[in-house]
Parts: sequence; structure tokens; C-alpha cells
Amino acid sequence: MYAFTYHRPDTARKAANLIGKVEDAKFLAGGMTLLPTMKQRLAAPAGLIDLTTVEELRGVEMKGRNLVIGAMTRHFDVANSALVKEKIPALADLAGMIGDPAVRHRGTIGGSVANNDPAADYPSACLALGATIITNKRKLPADEFFTGLFETALEEGELVTKISFPVPNRAAYEKFRNPASRYAIVGVFVAKKGKEVRVAVTGAGANGVFRAAKYEAALTARFHPKGLDGLTPFPAEGLNSDIHADAEYRAHLITVMTRRAVSKALGK
Repeated sequence: MYAFTYHRPDTARKAANLIGKVEDAKFLAGGMTLLPTMKQRLAAPAGLIDLTTVEELRGVEMKGRNLVIGAMTRHFDVANSALVKEKIPALADLAGMIGDPAVRHRGTIGGSVANNDPAADYPSACLALGATIITNKRKLPADEFFTGLFETALEEGELVTKISFPVPNRAAYEKFRNPASRYAIVGVFVAKKGKEVRVAVTGAGANGVFRAAKYEAALTARFHPKGLDGLTPFPAEGLNSDIHADAEYRAHLITVMTRRAVSKALGK
């Protein structure tokens, strides 16, 4: 690593103030992506603003009909939260699939969402559940937040503070994981709220997480795995292709994972 200055504020306000004063600084959440890239000298921020002692950014609570999770809440805590299991069990299930125990005990939901890795799990949950990403400056609908590979609508120095998830009637997440990293080669989150069904896909898109509009329409008409019968195969165009899976295989997996997610959501 190159030399850098280290800051450890104890409030979100102090963290936000620091990012505006420290030249070329980065927020440090769980460090699951930033620290490895710094070790490989692929990133060299002049300053790190560590958020681990900002307690106001942790925790899970209900606000009205929404489940609100603090940005510094660890994957382990989301997976094991009694409230998450009660209100959105699919979200707890998703968190329990992330990485390995070491990653789940360090990584945070806010860090994952802000980083927007194209194979990360949480972005699909945010899109499918119609979440709102709350920052120190504004509230952003998930449909407007994720803008491309490792890209979001966050402005320079903007800090994710919490994420608000509307509670669905039914939801489930299924993924075909890389056996080494456990990242999603293809992951599909399906959520039904009222008459609306949303289907979000991670791991497959060449431009990152996306919603599968044709599958949403079919499942809105009939929320059942057979609701996808008769649809043309998912197109491989625009999907990622790498050493783990080519675009055609990922297209096939999107259909398979969607059917499995719907079955799981129906308790089958």
C-alpha cells in the first residue's frame, strides 16, 4: 500500500465533513473491496475515513411499513436479525449466502450497495423490493441509484446512511454461485407486492444489475413457475461472458434461477 492518512470519526456528520476537507479521501466501510485493491496498488486514496465506529449507521428497525437497515450493518447481522427474518426473510436468506463467514462478519450492506459490484447480491434485492437508498443529502429510488458497472448516482463525498425496503407479500432470492468466491454468476431476486411483481438479476448483465421486464409481466399475470412457460428464451445479448460462464449459459441460468426463486417464494 501507499501511504495515506487515517481518520476515524464517531458520527455521520463528522464523516461527511471530513470527506469534504481531506483531499482524495475514501469512505471505509467493511473494506472487502477497497482494502484488497489498495494492497494490489490498484487504488491509492490519500485518506481513509473509517466508518466502523459510527454507531448511528448500524441497526435494523421498522419505520411504518418499511424495513430500514443502517448502512454499516454487517451481512451477518442482516442474516441473523429476527426482524429481517420476520418481515423480509428473503433478504436474510440473501445475506446468509454472501461470501464466507469472514466476509459476512466484516462486509456491510451500505458498502456493497455503494460499490455496486456487478456480481454483488444486495443490488438485486434493492431493485426487486423497490428500495430507497438514503444518503446524508437525499433519498434515491433503487431504479435511479444503480447506473452501471461499479457506478451509482452517488455524488462526490455523498454517504449512504441507510436503506429502506418496502415489505413485500412474497419474495425470494436464488443464485448460481462461483464455488470459490461465492459471488453470483447469476442471481435472481423476485418480489411480489400487491399485484406488482419485480424481478432483478445480478451477476449476468454486462452493465451490472438489471430488471427483467418480460419476466415481470409474465409473473404479474401468473405468479407461478409455469407463468414463464411459452416465453422466448432469455436473450444472451447484453450479458456478461467470462471464464466462469458465457453469455448463453448465463441467459439459461436467468430462467432457471427465476423459476427457483418463484417456487421458493411460494413455499415450494
